[in-house]
Amino acid sequence: MYYIAGLTSALPSSTQTVEGLAVFTTFRYFQYVISRIRVIAPVANAEAGSVRTTPTSLIGKFISSPIPGLPIFVLPVTYILCVTFNRFTQPAWMQRMSLPNSYIKHETEIGLRVTACAATFVLIRFTGCAMTHLGNQWHAIGRREKPRVVQTGPYAVVRHPSYTSVLIQMLLFTVMSWSYAPLVGLGITASAFAVKMPIEEDLIMQDSVVAAEYRAYMRRVPARVIPFLW
Repeated sequence: MYYIAGLTSALPSSTQTVEGLAVFTTFRYFQYVISRIRVIAPVANAEAGSVRTTPTSLIGKFISSPIPGLPIFVLPVTYILCVTFNRFTQPAWMQRMSLPNSYIKHETEIGLRVTACAATFVLIRFTGCAMTHLGNQWHAIGRREKPRVVQTGPYAVVRHPSYTSVLIQMLLFTVMSWSYAPLVGLGITASAFAVKMPIEEDLIMQDSVVAAEYRAYMRRVPARVIPFLW
């Protein structure tokens, strides 16, 4: 009996299992994105040339720096490291930022977190599709030497599907980690995108080679990130 009790206590709880699944899912998402960028970046430089035009204004230079994008990486990486080294349990300081669970059952919370993990793997497919269609035009911000207006795949629905992917990922990460912290990061990132997208599109329209085509594309696809909303 004591042996069985000891064995039972040594087994991971449902919460630990979900934390482990959330850690793996988050790691897989970023591992996929980073690996795709490492493949696509040199191809883009070789086929479409380097980024020749970047923002010149102060706000443009700031928004094109890594600083506004820090929440995208810092929060998930912190979660992965802290939870993993705490035996797949959120540390006390992290639990203080947990979403409220007094109105739902523990099983419902677990179900929502597992569903968010599953949805992330669907999102990975969407992200890969967007990057495939973007192809040699991939860049952080600016115009390449050989610009081309991408209008296929997700780009036929919204003009910045990669940003759509990032915002959805942060929303899913909020549920996966069951924490308010990613919501704060989501607000910061969405605000940065709101400033960045008009600057990015203005740079594109300054290029006489693609300006007319891009204006027609903007009329045909008015949504930047979310159809009918934004």
